[in-house]
Amino acid sequence: MQEDLDAPARKRAHNLAHDLVEKLTQSILLGQMLPGDKLPSENSIVQEHGVSRTVVREAISKLQASGLVETRHGIGTFVIERAPEQGLRLNVDTALGVRSILELRMGLETQAAALAAQRRTEQQLVQMRQALDDYQRLLANNDSCVEADRRFHLLIAEATGNVCFTEIMQHLGSAMIPRTRVNAAERGAVDLSKLGQLANLEHEAIFNAIKRQDPDAARAAMWLHLSNSRDRFSAGGA
Repeated sequence: MQEDLDAPARKRAHNLAHDLVEKLTQSILLGQMLPGDKLPSENSIVQEHGVSRTVVREAISKLQASGLVETRHGIGTFVIERAPEQGLRLNVDTALGVRSILELRMGLETQAAALAAQRRTEQQLVQMRQALDDYQRLLANNDSCVEADRRFHLLIAEATGNVCFTEIMQHLGSAMIPRTRVNAAERGAVDLSKLGQLANLEHEAIFNAIKRQDPDAARAAMWLHLSNSRDRFSAGGA
């Protein structure tokens, strides 16, 4: 009888541990905690997240099993360098490879945008706005916008609350931005400033839909942006 009574408590603890793993994994994948960084103490995690020590220990154990952290006896738990991924290999050094990436993103990021519209926080919205402001400033100064562009799309993935979206976007890295790939001879002469302005307008439409929490509009805006990027790239742009 006592075992039956304990079962719901064990299930709640397991669910709390799962939620804590998700939060800590997101922090690591998004670079908020870097390889070599020490995780907060057990007491700090207990207080910050309002969970028990048992939950914290189960979560740390799962992070260790995932190869994200290691515990050094008497010192603490540290983020470790992730082993290179062997499963997903992407060829982004040819025009065909870049078009293939864009088609992958059309399936992935349209759903991410819709989920982000439903789940985003106010803080995430502020971060997206900052990424777009940085993009516009860099564009006006004829500087590279690639990092701000990548950050905007990664923030949308983060706002889904689903770590799988974040992991895939992290794996793509700067390869997700077409104008960073393929040599100029293969693409032809390109007005990157004009392309940047067009992408900026499309980014704003995505942002506004996410801000309004309109998933259908966010999905449509992201689809338009990525399909336009594919068409511009095929025509010699990005």
